[in-house]
Amino acid sequence: MNKTLYLSALVSVLILPAAHAADDAALQCALLQENALRLACYDKIFAAQFPPVQKVGMPQPAAKPQPDIVGSVRESIQLREPVLVEHKDGVVSPTEELAEAAAAYTPLSRMYDLDANRPGGILTVREHQPMYLMPAWYNSSPNRTPSSPTRGTTTQERFTDQQRTETKMQVSFKSKVAEDLFKSRADLWFGYTQKSDWQIYNQGNRSAPFRNTDYEPEIFITQPVRSHLPFGGRLRMIGAGFAHQSNGQSRPESRSWNKIYAMAGMEWGRLTVIPRVWTRVFDEKGDKNDNPDLADYIGYGDLKLHYRLTDKQNLSATLRYNPRTGYGAAEAAYTFPIKGKLQGIVRGFHGYGDSLIDYNHKQNGIGFGLMFQGWDGL
Repeated sequence: MNKTLYLSALVSVLILPAAHAADDAALQCALLQENALRLACYDKIFAAQFPPVQKVGMPQPAAKPQPDIVGSVRESIQLREPVLVEHKDGVVSPTEELAEAAAAYTPLSRMYDLDANRPGGILTVREHQPMYLMPAWYNSSPNRTPSSPTRGTTTQERFTDQQRTETKMQVSFKSKVAEDLFKSRADLWFGYTQKSDWQIYNQGNRSAPFRNTDYEPEIFITQPVRSHLPFGGRLRMIGAGFAHQSNGQSRPESRSWNKIYAMAGMEWGRLTVIPRVWTRVFDEKGDKNDNPDLADYIGYGDLKLHYRLTDKQNLSATLRYNPRTGYGAAEAAYTFPIKGKLQGIVRGFHGYGDSLIDYNHKQNGIGFGLMFQGWDGL
């Protein structure tokens, strides 16, 4: 009888409408005398007033997200750093979009920000022409009496006493001045190149003089383009610029000139081709011109070739020719890794104009040197 009474009371409590106050329901529970029933009553009333209890257990490992191949490549191009997309089963096979994006990530693209601007790229030092130090450069025919039609012949000791072996060095860099101009992603650059010939092994009266140093500041603009060329090539860039080159000497050793030029950047797979054409501007007339016949020897343009053998080995060449006079020059270089970021370079030259003071003197030269990775230019 008592048990029946207890069960009736419990049922009445459990089915109380939600509008009843909690204290009234608790009073009903208090009437129950069996501990188990009373506890069950209280649990039913107060459980709804607290958030559900979370089960505590061992954390489950999060599922590995699927690799975003296209997103990874796009981000790597934006950051100008290559990224490998990996999976537990191995390297993910590239899709067509991945292959196209990766193909655009070339030395020419990185050199001139053709596909994406480098973060912090404004007014930072970037590679330009090859920058190297050649402890040993051998010149088969030193120019011991430099001359020009308006300056006559130079007979300074550093020329007349020069040796065939010397040290050659070149410092070159550029910096982006402005980017994304004219709403066409065009970029404005400032460049500077300085090349010196040092008679370090000549310990005569002049004690290892610098035979010649050429200085070349320039400003130029580049415009990214995309156009197909024959034989699977691509036109990637067009540009134009102004350059001044001088050896900083007084007469009769002074040599200088100004030029404006137009250029293009093209690619055929691993081969990069950069043709340039130029004309002299703002030069002095008549006897005031240090080297009026300069174009006869160096021509009106050059052709640069760059071929990637591997990621760290490159072949390059520069060709100049004036068909009217038959004068010109050919330069070739091979760069290769030595250790870490240190690279070696072997360079050869044949023809006219390896330096301004030698613009009208034919010579052959070859040398070995060192450079840092990423500063071999194009």
